Amino acid sequence: MRIIFKVVLASMSTVKTAEFSRVASTSEIPPGIMRKVTVDGQDVVLANVDGKYFAIGDVCTHQEGPLDEGTLDNYEVECPWHGSRFDLRTGAVQEGPAGNPEPTYEVRIDGENILVRAK
Repeated sequence: MRIIFKVVLASMSTVKTAEFSRVASTSEIPPGIMRKVTVDGQDVVLANVDGKYFAIGDVCTHQEGPLDEGTLDNYEVECPWHGSRFDLRTGAVQEGPAGNPEPTYEVRIDGENILVRAK
């Protein structure tokens, strides 16, 4: 089965394409940057680590801190409120106080478009 993405350009807006949502362009999220985007009504933090894109839930599982306002350190994001650290590749807690992982999202690149969907 072959899926063809019909691309509709829109800056930092969500456009559905074959189960994926276009959330940004690659130029909007260069290496070392993370941003909050919305996928199916959920806040998601999208990060670029050395040219590879990762997406996990944006709301810290400890006390709902905004992960997109935290610190990106290689494959980990640190919550700005209490320092919980999450692995961007798996959503796993790397350091508490959070005890539950973040949901992860599938990311695809189509030309300059970043497409994301829930796993």
